[in-house]
Amino acid sequence: MAAAAAASPCAEPAGRNKPDNTAFTQQRLPAWQPLLSAGTALPLFFCVGLACLALGLGLHFSSGTIRELELDYTGAPGSGHGCSRCANASRAAGAEACTCSLRFELPERFPGPVCLYYELSNYYQNHRRYSVSRDNRQLSGDAAGLRSPATECSPFRTDPRGLPIAPCGAIANSRFNDTFALYHLANGTFHRVPLDNRGISWWTDSNIKFSNPALLNGTLEATFKGTAKPPNWPQAAYLLDSNPNNTGFINEDFIVWMRIAALPTFRKLYRRVREGNFSSGLPQGTYCLNITYNYPVLSFQGTKKVIFSTVSWMGGKNPFLGIVYLVFGSACILTGFVMLAVHIKFQQQNQMDVE
Repeated sequence: MAAAAAASPCAEPAGRNKPDNTAFTQQRLPAWQPLLSAGTALPLFFCVGLACLALGLGLHFSSGTIRELELDYTGAPGSGHGCSRCANASRAAGAEACTCSLRFELPERFPGPVCLYYELSNYYQNHRRYSVSRDNRQLSGDAAGLRSPATECSPFRTDPRGLPIAPCGAIANSRFNDTFALYHLANGTFHRVPLDNRGISWWTDSNIKFSNPALLNGTLEATFKGTAKPPNWPQAAYLLDSNPNNTGFINEDFIVWMRIAALPTFRKLYRRVREGNFSSGLPQGTYCLNITYNYPVLSFQGTKKVIFSTVSWMGGKNPFLGIVYLVFGSACILTGFVMLAVHIKFQQQNQMDVE
C-alpha cells in the first residue's frame, strides 16, 4: 500500500523545492565581519568629521559669495508701487493684460551668468489632490492620452463641450504666466537686456519625460485639433512659443512649472542673462523691470517676487547645505572625543583591576 502511494504520479518529486546548490542560495559567499575597536572606530569618526567640516566650510563660503537681489511686485494695498493697480484690477475674460514697472538700483556688479527667478509664497503645490492632477502619459506624447486624459485630471479633464483638455489637470491649468523684460540705463537711454530661456528645465524633463505627440499633417495645430486648452490659459499649448522647438508640451517655462515644489514658498528659474553685451554679467547701475501682471495671488494671501542671483560651482545660494555639513562634522568630532575619553577611562580601570 505504501509502495503504491510512493509510485503514484500525483506524488511531488523529491527535491523539487530544494534551492540550487550555488554559493549564493546556500549562503556560502565570502563575508567580511569587522570587529570594531577603538583603534578603528575613533579614526573613522575623526576623519569623517574633518571631511564634513572642510566640505561645509567650502559650501558656506561659496554660498556667501553669491549675490542676490529680491524685488517684491505683489502689489498689495499700500505697497506704494505701480503693480498695486494691476493686482487690484479686474481680471475679466478678454481684458487686456496689465503692465507695471519696477525701477531699481543694482548696488554692485553681478558676474555672469545671472539667473532670474520668480518666487511665490503661501502656495501649496504639495497638496495631494493638486500634485496628482496631471496625466504623465499625455505629457510624454502618447496619442491615447491626448484624446482620453486620465481621471486624476478632473475637473480639468474635459471642457463643457466634452473635448479633452491638453494639457489636463490642475497643475497645468494654474501655470505661472507673468512675463518680464529687463532694461539697463546707460548714457541716458534704457537698453534691453537679453534674457535666455534655453536650458532652464532639467535635461531629463525636457528630453525624456515631456514630448509632443507625433505630428499630423506636419503641424502641431493639426495634432492638437479636437482638444481644448486649459480654462485659465489664453491660448492653446501649440501657441505657447513661436519657436517650434519650444512649444506644446516641450515648452521649457511649462516644464519648469510642472515640477512641483515641496514647500509653500518656492522659486523657479525663469531666464538667464548670458548673451550679448551682458554675457559677462550685469553691471552696477539703474535698471527697469517691465512686468506683464497676469497671475493673481492676493486671493490666497500670497506674494510674488523677482530674484536676480549669481551662481557658483555649487549652484544658487543655499546656506542650509553648508550648515548641515558643519553640524554633522562637529557632531562626529565631538562623538569621537567622547568615545576617546570613555576608552581611556575604562582602559585605565581595566589596568588597575589587573594589577
